[in-house]
Amino acid sequence: MRTLHERYLSAKSGKRAFLFSLILALALLVSACGKATLMNENPPSEAELSREEPSGEEQSEAEPFGAELSEEESERVLSVEEIVNSFEGDASVEIPVYTGDAYTVMNDNTPYFTRSNLPTSSFEYYSYLDELGRCGVACANIGQDIMPTEERGNIGQIKPSGWQTIKYDLVDGKYLYNRCHLIGYQLSAENANEKNLITGTRYFNVQGMLPFENMVADYVKETGNHVLYRVMPVFDGENLVAHGVLIEGWSVEDAGESICFNVFVHNVQPGIVIDYANGNSHLEESRPSHEEAAEKPEPAVEEPEPVTKEPEPAGTDYILNTNTKKFHDPACRSVKQMEEKNKELYTGNREDVIAMGYAPCKNCNP
Repeated sequence: MRTLHERYLSAKSGKRAFLFSLILALALLVSACGKATLMNENPPSEAELSREEPSGEEQSEAEPFGAELSEEESERVLSVEEIVNSFEGDASVEIPVYTGDAYTVMNDNTPYFTRSNLPTSSFEYYSYLDELGRCGVACANIGQDIMPTEERGNIGQIKPSGWQTIKYDLVDGKYLYNRCHLIGYQLSAENANEKNLITGTRYFNVQGMLPFENMVADYVKETGNHVLYRVMPVFDGENLVAHGVLIEGWSVEDAGESICFNVFVHNVQPGIVIDYANGNSHLEESRPSHEEAAEKPEPAVEEPEPVTKEPEPAGTDYILNTNTKKFHDPACRSVKQMEEKNKELYTGNREDVIAMGYAPCKNCNP
């Protein structure tokens, strides 16, 4: 018969074995639960389990923008970074031939954006200037919250790549070049942002870009919805002046039902020949066809009148009346009658003063 001490040791040993077994079982259970949790965080679909990864030329290309999303894709909204990075593939856009229209429709008027579930919140993105001082892609999800609430300010201090100050009588407003916003001020309230301003002709700015900016602005103001809007200046080689811009627009909330366009706006001015390498320009010469030249005797050679180019000035002085929104020549008699608190000296181009919302004085007609 075992002694009381022997029975105690046997019981103690049994308890230790039981406790050890219990701890081991609990450890295995916790380990198994942990693995199950990790596996179930993102359970693979049946399609994923059975799908083989394509390689080389068999890999499928990205679905076109606006394509129907799967259930899984529709649950995840793309970040701004992902949307911006998807634009890099468009750098090889070919410059379409100008045939007389302000813009050329691209890709059946469908944006090149990558297929995505787009955010319904506003954002803006502007590329850094490259080593030649040229602008890159600008993109914004236009919404009422980023549109301007005050008048546009002065942008005369910005000199975009290829900028020159030159006048021609045949150009509306005389000045050939405007400082053109990639994303218009009325859409983003971005004013004197060098990442958002390029050298563009008056025709390019008013006839080409403005109608699309107005279309987007009107839609956003009327509906409160958003429009994904991208503008990409297209340069040829190391030219300082862009041949034009690619503009794409897509109304987000209704998947492009209201706004959907993809156009290349040509940076041209009818009657003017532009050197896109540096911004130089001259009047277009009318040349007869080969048939006309054969029928008519060659006229006496006359020296053409040189086109007068004005060197880029530091600016013209104007006196602004901030109350009446008129601008005057400093010698105008109305300046003497102006209250000092409403008087402001401005040095710059006449077109910029008008763009700021000021009208010329009818007395001095500056």
